Amino acid sequence: MARAPRPAQIGARAGVSPSCVALPPQPVPPVWASLLDFLVQRLPKVDRATWLRRLAQGDVLDQDGQALAPLAPYRPNTRVYYYRQLDAEPALPFEELLLHQDERLVVVDKPHFLPVTPGGRYLQQSLLVRLKRRLGIESLSPIHRIDRETAGLVLFCVRPQDRAAYQALFRQRAVDKDYLALAAYAAELQQPLLRRSRLVQDTGSFFRMIEVEGEYNSETRISLLEQRSAWASYRLEPRTGKRHQLRVHMNALGLPIVGDQFYPRVLRGPDETEDFSQPLRLLAQQIAFTDPISGQARRFVSQRQLDWPAAA
Repeated sequence: MARAPRPAQIGARAGVSPSCVALPPQPVPPVWASLLDFLVQRLPKVDRATWLRRLAQGDVLDQDGQALAPLAPYRPNTRVYYYRQLDAEPALPFEELLLHQDERLVVVDKPHFLPVTPGGRYLQQSLLVRLKRRLGIESLSPIHRIDRETAGLVLFCVRPQDRAAYQALFRQRAVDKDYLALAAYAAELQQPLLRRSRLVQDTGSFFRMIEVEGEYNSETRISLLEQRSAWASYRLEPRTGKRHQLRVHMNALGLPIVGDQFYPRVLRGPDETEDFSQPLRLLAQQIAFTDPISGQARRFVSQRQLDWPAAA
C-alpha cells in the first residue's frame, strides 16, 4: 500500500522534514489513554519527558498541521507528524561542494565523514539537511547514496515527479560509476579483474557486510592505476550497488582500502569518536548517464583528491 502523501501545510523545519506515525485502532480493552502514552510505547527511544517537552514546544502535529497539546487524547485511525531532534550532535568541520544545479538535478561533491541522509547521531550534520537549508529546496531528495566514510559525487532530485525515473537508472544499471581507492600495491593486478561474490549483512556486526557462498549479487571491476612505493591507486567500477561492496571486495583481495575502520577488522565502531586525520581513501570520482527526462548525456567529475599514505 502506498504511503499517504504528507499534507502540504506540514513543511520542513531548519531543513528537517517531519516523520510520520499512524495511530492504529484502539485495542480492547483500551491501552492508550493519551497520545503521549502511545508515543512512549511505540517510539521508546525517546523517553516520556522528551515527548512531553516536544508536545509543549509544538513539535508534534496532527494531520491538519495543528500542534497537539501535551495532554491530547489518543485518536485512532489518524496520523501524527513530529520533528526529530538530537540533544547533542557531533560537529563535522567539512564542507560539501555544489557542482551542478538545474531545475531537475543537484550534484554535490561530498566530504568524508558526512552522511547523505539523517540517521543515528547525525541530523543537521547530514548532506540532505545541509542542502535543504542552503538551497531552500524542501522537495530535494537523494537519488542514490554513498557511505558516510566515502567522499565524492552524490546526485539529488529536485522535483518529486522525476525521482522514480532517475532511481530507475541505478536499478537498471544504466549509470557508469567510477571510484578511486588507495590500497597496498598488488603486482598481480596489472590486468583488470572482475570481483563477483554474494554479500550479506554480518550477523555479528550489523554495520558490516560479509561474503558468503551462493549466487553472486555484487560485481566490481578493479583496475590498477598508479603505484607509489608500497601503495597504489585503483579504479573501482561497481556494476551493482550493495552496501560496502567496494570495501568488502578490496578487502577480500587482501587489499583493504587505506583508512577503513571496518575491514578487515573493526577499529572504530559507528558510534565511537571519529579520527578525522584518517579518512577512508575512497572517492566517488565520476558518474555518467543519459538523462531519462531530457535524453541529454550527463557526466560529472569530483574535484576532490585522495591523500596518499606516507611511503613505507
